[in-house]
Amino acid sequence: MTKETRQKYKLLQENIRELGSVAVAFSSGVDSTFLLKAAHEVLGDKAVAVTARASAFPKRESGEAAAFCEKEGIRQIVYEFDVMSVDGFSQNPPDRCYLCKRALFGNIQRLAAENDLAWVIEGSNMDDNQDYRPGHRAIAELGIKSPLRDAGLTKAEIRELSRELGLPTWDKPSYACLASRFVYGEGITAEKLSMVERSEAYLMEQGFRQMRVRVHGNLARIEVLPEDFERLLDPKLRLGITEKLREYGFSYVSLDLAGFRSGSMNETLS
Repeated sequence: MTKETRQKYKLLQENIRELGSVAVAFSSGVDSTFLLKAAHEVLGDKAVAVTARASAFPKRESGEAAAFCEKEGIRQIVYEFDVMSVDGFSQNPPDRCYLCKRALFGNIQRLAAENDLAWVIEGSNMDDNQDYRPGHRAIAELGIKSPLRDAGLTKAEIRELSRELGLPTWDKPSYACLASRFVYGEGITAEKLSMVERSEAYLMEQGFRQMRVRVHGNLARIEVLPEDFERLLDPKLRLGITEKLREYGFSYVSLDLAGFRSGSMNETLS
């Protein structure tokens, strides 16, 4: 590990310590797990995990979040977030993430206040500045702290530090909200969110780790890493995937020849 990375981690700890008490928005992803671990090491019981359960978030993630908090002895607040009731969300405009994050973090702030926690913190890192992230506007408007970004930590550095801390998420693939699988302007429904979740869970069961199932009407566009193309196109596996995704509700199943890339739905935005 480089000296610079260690200095960033020290700065992260110092910044968290100055906050006094925090509610950590915790999804069980790479970044939020690392942030929660760091906050708990510095603040102890004054660092509390807050996890939202919603139809747009994979159920396996909330299960992993609960297991991590139990193992680490971290207090966790779990609340039900009715994302489909957020005004404008189901219409899926380009600023959908802003609408969702504004409601999501507003709720977390309320829970933080009810539990005498001074600040809400979340896990954005420096790499998140390179993509279209309307949710950042909501975070800024609400005064949510982003300690990883403030310390200048990149995704690679967070994975490196996570590995050194013995976190199981150090090499976990990046997953985003299931709503990010929908082309902008296409209506989001609980049924279609479930179709995406089940389809991606099936691909994970087949051994594909970094992938997405994107929704274009009744067509599923599968993104996997280019090195996984050959295996996915094995006749038996290919036909099995097609059959299963049709069973889940898709009429057509396709493979994106450009391969997996995070935020591919933003490619159509000017």
